Amino acid sequence: MPQANSVVVLDFETTGLSPNLGDRAIEIGAVKLVNGEVVDTFQQLMNPGFRVSSFIESYTGITNNMLRTAPSCDEVMASFSEFIAGENLIAHNASFDKRFLDAELERINSGYSGEFACSLLVARRLIQGAPSHKLGELVRYKNIDNDGVFHRALADAQMTAKLWLLMVEDLERSGIVKPSFQFMQTVSKTAKGKVGLLLARSRA
Repeated sequence: MPQANSVVVLDFETTGLSPNLGDRAIEIGAVKLVNGEVVDTFQQLMNPGFRVSSFIESYTGITNNMLRTAPSCDEVMASFSEFIAGENLIAHNASFDKRFLDAELERINSGYSGEFACSLLVARRLIQGAPSHKLGELVRYKNIDNDGVFHRALADAQMTAKLWLLMVEDLERSGIVKPSFQFMQTVSKTAKGKVGLLLARSRA
């Protein structure tokens, strides 16, 4: 059974909130973990074929000038589909990143065989005392090392990977031996009030 600490953690920066409304990816960042160690990373700007808004420029720090010379989304996603081949995937607020991953890969008639888990949903259940479950807040709450860069894809993927591994290690310290990827998916779908019971049963 695939282990929770052998996954690809990914993050998109995009032109907006929905590929259904014509929004596109403008940057992908990802970290490949094997047995809790970073073995590879992927980072690439991509040209969506149109100018991005001044809001997105200021929010991400990715300017139209930077995107002008970037390779096309299709070119980048073809490389990225090879990077994630056969891997399970993690993202913070995974429903957002999955929408863009699916939409961009569909454009090039590509796909992936792994499953998604959401570090945001897992954190809501395992770190219930945090004031917020936004990535930056969790990084501060759990004192995770960071360089203060947020809303750039690779930096966010690296922070998410650290958060994910910290949650896996916390589970191991609590007596759950080598949590599987499927177990983390189960945690993410368990009602907050029933997480303690799930963990207790899993230690038995």
